[in-house]
Amino acid sequence: MTPRGEGRPVEIHQKAQLMSASEVERTLIRLAHEILEKNNGGADLALVGIRRRGVPLAERLARIIHRIEKKPVPVGTLDITLYRDDLSLDGRALDSKPVVQKRELEIAVAGKSVVLVDDVLYTGRTTRAAMDALFHEGRPKRLQLCVLIDRGHRELPIEASFVGRVVQTTENQIIEVKLREVDDAEKVLLMEKV
Repeated sequence: MTPRGEGRPVEIHQKAQLMSASEVERTLIRLAHEILEKNNGGADLALVGIRRRGVPLAERLARIIHRIEKKPVPVGTLDITLYRDDLSLDGRALDSKPVVQKRELEIAVAGKSVVLVDDVLYTGRTTRAAMDALFHEGRPKRLQLCVLIDRGHRELPIEASFVGRVVQTTENQIIEVKLREVDDAEKVLLMEKV
């Protein structure tokens, strides 16, 4: 894989596989139990997946919680493009306004215990944008964050309430979460720029 960097290609190679499909599944089962425990069950609970890979993770967590509690949990999709502070019209300038895309939350969040779900927590900017987008839709009673991987390097004071795995990374490394619903594969990889 050779994405373009500042004028010259940057090579990226796989350094390690961090999680297999079965490890992802076991981690989601544990996270579902932790979410239920911390929220005293599933009453007034809603899961909101941050587009892209947060959405299938939220849907899977909802299915697991439904099996445990015997009650469905509403799941919403959050597109945070409008709320990003690091994207622009052309993808280069950081001070331009982002391209507006339609919001698709689909569920009411006011008065609910909402769990935002994403694949990787890194700088915290995606989570901040998701919080802005969510509060535009209503005021939850409680807001928590659930991530499959926390890789550190925060730029904002944001921490997840529920973490699948903490992975210490360098700035040269990338976490790639592959989910069957999006990528037709199921694993978590540690990639490195060389």
